[in-house]
Amino acid sequence: MKARTSLTPVDLAWIVAVVAFWGFSFVPIRVALNEVPPFALAALRFFFAAVPALFFVRKPAMPWRDVAAYGLAIGLFQFGLLFLGIKLGMPVGLASLVIQVQVFFTIALAVLVTGDRLTRASIAGAAIAVVGIAALAGYKLLQGMSSTLLGFALVIVAGFAWACGNIVARNAASKYKADMLSLVVWSSLVPPLPLALLSYTLEGGNAMIASVVNASWLMWGCVFLMAWGATLFGFGSWAALLHRYPVGLVAPFGLLIPVSGLICGAVFLGERLHAVQWLGVAIVLAGLVVNVFGARWFAALRTPPAATSR
Repeated sequence: MKARTSLTPVDLAWIVAVVAFWGFSFVPIRVALNEVPPFALAALRFFFAAVPALFFVRKPAMPWRDVAAYGLAIGLFQFGLLFLGIKLGMPVGLASLVIQVQVFFTIALAVLVTGDRLTRASIAGAAIAVVGIAALAGYKLLQGMSSTLLGFALVIVAGFAWACGNIVARNAASKYKADMLSLVVWSSLVPPLPLALLSYTLEGGNAMIASVVNASWLMWGCVFLMAWGATLFGFGSWAALLHRYPVGLVAPFGLLIPVSGLICGAVFLGERLHAVQWLGVAIVLAGLVVNVFGARWFAALRTPPAATSR
């Protein structure tokens, strides 16, 4: 079947809805963290992402060790640390942007693990994004060592964990032809228990349990939005679109996630960024754009202009 070169109007609206929802999903994270500690919230998110969906989705056609590796990378480390970083004061809009450093971690891991070649666009994009991250980190340092700076660092590590999960998923898709939705659903069974144990040990024991038992309907609504919306609808839709269209046509829409996150953080949570932070945001976004579109720009520069007829 010939690959499609453009999105239909319905699919365009669909993919914009997905990335906009992913950006918005940082808001219910912040709201839910007002009632439930980070590791407990992550455990609930992944438990309800797996149940009841696993009764309707087949097990992925891949070894359990890879399913577990993906679940630990995405559930335990990516979202566990992301939630903790936000709890420690990282603004959700900024978190939605900073975690996109996973793009460059993914590229680096692909070079080291799978032998991918590093392109000029990737190097240029990473160099630009590093400048932006340095500006954001420098602003935090100038404000003094604080929990917010620790939250910033945790989101960076969460981005690395996301990249590790991307490599596992990529190998599963290429080696075992595994369905990505089934991987997301069944791997969600892995992180709830270790996250719950961490929460009980580090987040107050019986007090943690009481916070979950006594949580409001608003908190539970946030959990279901994250589990069924961001995970099942988001990742399921993304996988379906990647199956229908070339990766290069779908992937660039991921750049809208931090845009949506920043807007939603400002509208729903009243978050405001300093001018230096906005500069860092713009530089990181520029690095992501160069990473996605740089290859074709470099190719255009190498192509000689067509001769004009006299």
